[in-house]
Amino acid sequence: MMTNKLAHIVDDDVDICDAILWQFRTRGIECQCWSNAEDFLSSWQPEWRGCIVLDIRLNGMGGLACFDILLSNHCPLPVIFITGNGNISMAVEALKKGAFDFVEKPFNHNELADRVLDAFAFDDEQRRIIADRGAAEERLSTLTQREREVMDLILEGHYNKVIANQLAISMRTVEAHRSHIFNKMKVRSAVELAQLLKTLKG
Repeated sequence: MMTNKLAHIVDDDVDICDAILWQFRTRGIECQCWSNAEDFLSSWQPEWRGCIVLDIRLNGMGGLACFDILLSNHCPLPVIFITGNGNISMAVEALKKGAFDFVEKPFNHNELADRVLDAFAFDDEQRRIIADRGAAEERLSTLTQREREVMDLILEGHYNKVIANQLAISMRTVEAHRSHIFNKMKVRSAVELAQLLKTLKG
């Protein structure tokens, strides 16, 4: 199983692949070359980390078709397109669909390596956000229905007395619910609670 960060280079030009491989490895970037989109797609696994450097013009399936399949499979890896001058409009369209960037030929291999490292950082951040969202959802699922009602009123900025009146319960009960909510959600204040729940709206 491939779990380390890799730059997956999908390009049918052997010379370009060799040049990219050499430059990337001098920068400490691990990479793997694929000569066509079909082989890459058949091998792709959801747990892969890193990014994809994808040529728009390929023998067989083109880069844009490959990208569409990756999107349909919810591939989280950022994609950097390599494009010739005549394909810039296609690359821009790919950006609108969610591609990370595109690099125009002829390109500086060192600058491409910089963008790959940026893509690695982006991949890390997106996975952190997903992990945080999962943790918030798990904590939220532990709240009782009454705790959720109290939490909603807390987030609206109501004081304990107002919450007690609206729910027809005692202030002591509200205080107990507030304590349980903060403990279960692992926060210390209503502000922290609001910030945590923002991760669920991303």
